[in-house]
Amino acid sequence: MTIDDCFYLGRVTKPWGVKGQLQLFLDVDAPEDYAELDSAFVEQKGSLVPCFFHIDQLTGNRAVVTVEEMDAAQVQSLVGHELYLPLAMLPRLDGNRFYYHEVVGFRVVDSTHGDIGTIAQVVEYPAQPLFQIDKNGTEVLIPVIDEVIDRVDRASRTIFITAPNGLIELYLGEINTEC
Repeated sequence: MTIDDCFYLGRVTKPWGVKGQLQLFLDVDAPEDYAELDSAFVEQKGSLVPCFFHIDQLTGNRAVVTVEEMDAAQVQSLVGHELYLPLAMLPRLDGNRFYYHEVVGFRVVDSTHGDIGTIAQVVEYPAQPLFQIDKNGTEVLIPVIDEVIDRVDRASRTIFITAPNGLIELYLGEINTEC
């Protein structure tokens, strides 16, 4: 199992109590979906190592876990490490909700310009993520926001959008600059 086969779950934040427990931060939208989780992969020196535990307490995005088959020193050594789960364990999304890795390769069709191209990747910028679309060798960047995305059709691997006025023309050189 490699990190490319997994998604980032969170990290081990600190030791908890005196019984060798740990506090985890779960970087997920719905932590309650992971209330029954009993293992995760811990990234250590570039490798993923399975870690078995049981969740003693789940409050918001914080979980207190008891790690199995490890002494206190081994448990302490996990603090600060990232946690991963296999992609197959991601909860299924429907409608216009999607995971970024899921839509790479989808076609993008704009309500005005028609077929824009294929999503090469989703670039995550601090302000907002962007679809990086390849239109016959030309890069087109479209904001990944609800106001732009009209519909996601998983069956045809197509995302239907209404891009802001002038955005696509800007990338494709179709803006009339004459006064």
